[in-house]
Amino acid sequence: MAAAELCVACLVVSIESPAELGIHGCDAGDEPLLLRACRGELLERVPVWFMRQAGRSLPEYREVRKRADLLEICRTPELAAEVTLQPVRRLDVDAAILFSDITLPLAAAGIDLAIVAGVGPVIAQPIRSAADLRRLRPFDPDEDAPYVAEAVRIAVAELDRPLIGFAGGPFTLASYLIEGGPSKTHARTREMMYGEPLLWRRLLDALADIAISSLRSQVAAGAQAVQIFDSWAGVLDPDSYRDFVLPSARRIFCGIADLGVPRIHFGVGTGELLALMAAAGADVVGVDWRVPLERARARLGTEIALQGNLDPALCLAPWEILAERVTAVLDHGGNRGHVFNLGHGVLPETPPDTLRRIVEHVREHDVSRQRSTGAERDAERDVKQDARHDAERNAEHDAERDALGV
Repeated sequence: MAAAELCVACLVVSIESPAELGIHGCDAGDEPLLLRACRGELLERVPVWFMRQAGRSLPEYREVRKRADLLEICRTPELAAEVTLQPVRRLDVDAAILFSDITLPLAAAGIDLAIVAGVGPVIAQPIRSAADLRRLRPFDPDEDAPYVAEAVRIAVAELDRPLIGFAGGPFTLASYLIEGGPSKTHARTREMMYGEPLLWRRLLDALADIAISSLRSQVAAGAQAVQIFDSWAGVLDPDSYRDFVLPSARRIFCGIADLGVPRIHFGVGTGELLALMAAAGADVVGVDWRVPLERARARLGTEIALQGNLDPALCLAPWEILAERVTAVLDHGGNRGHVFNLGHGVLPETPPDTLRRIVEHVREHDVSRQRSTGAERDAERDVKQDARHDAERNAEHDAERDALGV
């Protein structure tokens, strides 16, 4: 089926257009809550979105997949934009994230790869030598993958809230390239990292430059924030991350610093790496469900915003349990410098209605907290006013006594 026909088929499953939604991503007259949260501002409520909110858990996405595979969707701007918008329509989250894949720029830069169902990215010829590395050429987003920026432009034109662009982190992409696909041990990856550090550095710097080019193109097309997914970096100890990954991660964040958009850094199992991930230049650090937010805050301080960190599996639990845990995440994250999210991506079997209930619960909780906080402020103000009035009355009495010579 032609791409135009696919787009028509996709639009049939739309729930409602973003223009028909309330503007929940902003306060009245203000910029989007997501951007303010990323800057660490005190907010009326916490913004909420979900990693992998677009895709496998949504029935409208599954309808699209009946007509096109993942890479075909990513390479067809109208389809990628449609799938990007689907969770905004259904869930009313405070941000969209571009539907794409972190390995897409690699394929555009000369790597023979396929996305295999149930497996993930599979590399036909892994990179394990200097000669292999020559197959990975520089990435020009305008020439190699213009469809990505076009998908951003189409989605942004329909949105009333921010769109997040993204790229793969250097360790994660290097792991796919070296292992030939997903790995539980990343043994070959670490073998190169420790055994051939110069080749490793060349590979990671090349991947960093690909990420920079891709992110700059997405921001130029309208993305208002970006996230670096270095999902598998948590396999490393802090010293190894500092020596072998941090320089290239910093290269990415420095390479987009002038764009002025919030930069989010995320990995799984990275509790011991949080401070180093922030040191790469992130404005926001994603926290997975293994690390309590208050502990992450203690490690990072108040200058870095946090994103997270509900366990994705809790979305399969009874609502009473889930609501209690959502509330706990909100209480621990606070309403300054916190973006509510899962600690990793939405699981495919997650009911979409559950995600919608989470969004509503986040907003209801914050409204009640705002009222409570307001009541506390009013009570505190009344106490201060009473104390001031008492002081004024005492001063008047003292003045009267002085005048009377008492």
